[in-house]
Amino acid sequence: MSSEKFIQNNTALTTLIAACLVVLISLSVRQVFGMFFMDFNRDLGISNTEFGLAIGIQMLGWGLSGPIFGAIADKYGGHKAISLAFVFYIVGIYFLYSGPNTGLFFQIHLGLLIGIGCGGTAISIPMSIVGKHFPLSNRTIAMSLVTSVGSFGYFLSPLFTNYSLNNYGWVETLFFFMIFLIFGLIIAFFVRSPTLKQTIEKPNSQSTIGALKEAFQNKSYVLLTAGFFVCGFHITLVGTHVPKYVIDRGLDDWTAAMILSLVGFFNIFGSLLSGYMSTKMSKKIILSGIYFLRGISIILFISLPASNVTAFLFGASFGFLWLSTVPATVGIVAHIFGTKYLGLLYGLVFLSHQIGSFFGAYLGGLFYDLYGSYDYAWYLAIALSIFAAIIHLPIKEKPVLRLQTE
Repeated sequence: MSSEKFIQNNTALTTLIAACLVVLISLSVRQVFGMFFMDFNRDLGISNTEFGLAIGIQMLGWGLSGPIFGAIADKYGGHKAISLAFVFYIVGIYFLYSGPNTGLFFQIHLGLLIGIGCGGTAISIPMSIVGKHFPLSNRTIAMSLVTSVGSFGYFLSPLFTNYSLNNYGWVETLFFFMIFLIFGLIIAFFVRSPTLKQTIEKPNSQSTIGALKEAFQNKSYVLLTAGFFVCGFHITLVGTHVPKYVIDRGLDDWTAAMILSLVGFFNIFGSLLSGYMSTKMSKKIILSGIYFLRGISIILFISLPASNVTAFLFGASFGFLWLSTVPATVGIVAHIFGTKYLGLLYGLVFLSHQIGSFFGAYLGGLFYDLYGSYDYAWYLAIALSIFAAIIHLPIKEKPVLRLQTE
């Protein structure tokens, strides 16, 4: 079958559409927890540090469960892995909604259960399943469609959440989230891995252990994994703590919601452009440029006088760079190692991302409680931008010898 044909078969089309909707729902809910902090602080007595810890645990749960769901998807099918993850997600929201939801329970529900739910529903697993259906020539474009549709959820969700919190309160808003996630559970049934007849990957007998050993002996994979740590630190620091940061600087709560919406809106274009450019030029150069520009965006945001204009410019610029790292990162993994174990191998890269997310969430809250300011968290984010921009440059974008000789 020609690799120039974008949609290879009906299963590929159905999977692409369903994966887009799954990510849309999952990320829409995940993106806005920072907007609940004031309510959790007032009604549940949750401190900045406790909230940051819960989001950090959520990120770790997301990251640690990702390779497990990836292995399940690679072996038993994407729909089974994603459906199981949605069950965890729904249970976490239910207990956060109904209680008990303070102390350790808050950490388990918002942190662990929702984190595990994200591990199989948000980005990595749906995208890796989509990647299995598309050849190298247009794989990153297909995967960028998934991230861009998810970004549309980033755009809509803060607006809806701000309206719902003001008119119905946080308890009812969580109930609405449960309904959305139940729809996601139904849609997950249609995210199907390709059959042996449909697969574009040449048959090989490589074992899971063999795939892991091959990956971690590859310098480029290790560098990519280290660099993705920075992506996680950035987006979780921004998504979790920017709402409070801009309010502390004298801006209104609707400004915080608008920043998150702009992040989602401009990420649509950033993800699509990244996916397209990844078919035309070096993916590592794209990634290096994205991380460098993130640092510039943060510097301008924290150094310019606080205003709605500077806040919105930050939301737009950082949003353009938000998930634009993902198509290029997944594309490099698939290009180097093939797609047979793409769910597992990208899941491990994403684990590094989520470890970074843990530190972004937790250190943001901790620094604020210790020093009354987010400044040190921003300085660390800028330093990490420079680190990531440099560390991607030595990556070699070529298939492993096993694929070159098949």
